[in-house]
Amino acid sequence: MREIRILFLLIIAVSVVGCSKFRKIQKSGDWKVKYEAALAYYEKEDYHRTIILLEDILPIIRGTAEAELGNFYLAYSYYYQKQYILSAHHFDEFVRIYGRSEYVMEAAYMHAYSLYLQSPDYQLDQTVTYEAVAAMQKFINKYPASDYAKEADKIIDELQQKLEKKAYEQCKLYYKLRRYKAALVVYDNFSKDFPDSHYNEEVSYLQIETSFDYAKESIRNRQEERYKNTIEFYLTFLDKNPNSKFLKDAEKIYANCIEEITKFADSN
Repeated sequence: MREIRILFLLIIAVSVVGCSKFRKIQKSGDWKVKYEAALAYYEKEDYHRTIILLEDILPIIRGTAEAELGNFYLAYSYYYQKQYILSAHHFDEFVRIYGRSEYVMEAAYMHAYSLYLQSPDYQLDQTVTYEAVAAMQKFINKYPASDYAKEADKIIDELQQKLEKKAYEQCKLYYKLRRYKAALVVYDNFSKDFPDSHYNEEVSYLQIETSFDYAKESIRNRQEERYKNTIEFYLTFLDKNPNSKFLKDAEKIYANCIEEITKFADSN
């Protein structure tokens, strides 16, 4: 018990000395002292103190050789602290200001990667996901032969799958809410945005069913046109998915559309 108490007191003593030393550096009027201390704290992975010192001196040393490395380390310090909004901002600023730096390629990738780490679950707003995809694609376009390019490509695929899942769930939601006109627009956008999606078969069938329900609930002078639109959706579906598991249900809707259109022809 006595040994534990002594160890605890030693830890407190070391901590107090460390804090006292840091406060002395903070109060120093010499930016070089703060700069060297910031680099030393960075090497010790004390990113909190690194950030405090660099944020203090970087506005003063703007335009110097030290500022370049300082800004690079500041961005990484925020990254290691998992403050990805700030790391994305500072890496982006580094790329903008130090376009000829030896670190610019790495900073460009880390900007995109910081955005990627902010990307939320697919149920939530995906604005930052789109930003991450754009940033990663911009990086690949500029540095196609870099060591980061392959990983960037994988990340884009991962983020695209998330966006695809989000869009698919939106399609199902509009179908569930029976918002027919809006749903048909959402289905069309899905097929354009994700032409190779494995969800396209189901979305294409939802398009037929929604279009049919839309026609049924329309005013009479719009029904014939909308039944014909449903038939067009069915023929497109049949052409692309001749062996679909939804085919029988789609054929029933097609038959009902023919029956309704025939009634209009007979009444005329």
